[in-house]
Amino acid sequence: MKDKLIENTYTHEFIKEEDYINALAKGLSLLEAFSTERQKLNVTQIAEKTQISRTAARRHLKTLKFLGYLDTDEYFYWLTHKVLRFSSTYLHSSHLSKISQPILNLLSAQTTLTFSVVVLDDNEIVPIARSYLPQQENLRISPYGVHLGNRLPAHATSTGKVLLAALSKQQQFTWLKKYGLKRLTPFTHTDEIIFLNILKQISMQDYCLSIDEHELGIIALAVPIIDSTGKHVAALNCISQKNKVTQDYLTKQILPLLKNTASEIRSML
Repeated sequence: MKDKLIENTYTHEFIKEEDYINALAKGLSLLEAFSTERQKLNVTQIAEKTQISRTAARRHLKTLKFLGYLDTDEYFYWLTHKVLRFSSTYLHSSHLSKISQPILNLLSAQTTLTFSVVVLDDNEIVPIARSYLPQQENLRISPYGVHLGNRLPAHATSTGKVLLAALSKQQQFTWLKKYGLKRLTPFTHTDEIIFLNILKQISMQDYCLSIDEHELGIIALAVPIIDSTGKHVAALNCISQKNKVTQDYLTKQILPLLKNTASEIRSML
């Protein structure tokens, strides 16, 4: 008798049913239900977002509250600082983060621009390393903040599109069906056919230039970071304000730097 398998419809990975802990998966999906847009949720909202019963949602919420990952006013629940243990541990143990940090700082010193390395997490990109210079301590590029662990929409960012472009056609279709294309500015691409064609072009040229798509006045250029197996593990980008750099400067002067840096990081992975 063959083992029953459960498929991750996004990654197309399989796991044996006997190895899958449903309660753990539900608990994690509950934590993921919280976002910058909905920082506080009640039982009904959690049940709707996670597609589990109100009874199960209440039990999971009470357990996570007991363990210290959530707090409550007896109606709404919200995340506590304890969830940061996971991100802190990752950032301190990630080989990619460690090797990227000094390289990004050097790039910033050479150009006075801001650089970051990000990974794709479902429909968002997450910076795991960011250039830092003492004189840039008070520099604010974006009201969202270009800081470690911050989450930005993948479809409207240079790094996000670079990583989405590396997915198979089927994975891109699945991604679009699941997450859609939310308009953030008048320049955000929301037409699926146009977006898929953009991803195809990005895949062919191996870089992405994004202007005003996530935030007006912001321009960014990104290239993929590929490991020795050919897997796109992250993206490297440069971000600035449009009144400080031109598209021509980025593509002619910064793009070669990004590609060389991505190649250097690959050799160290």
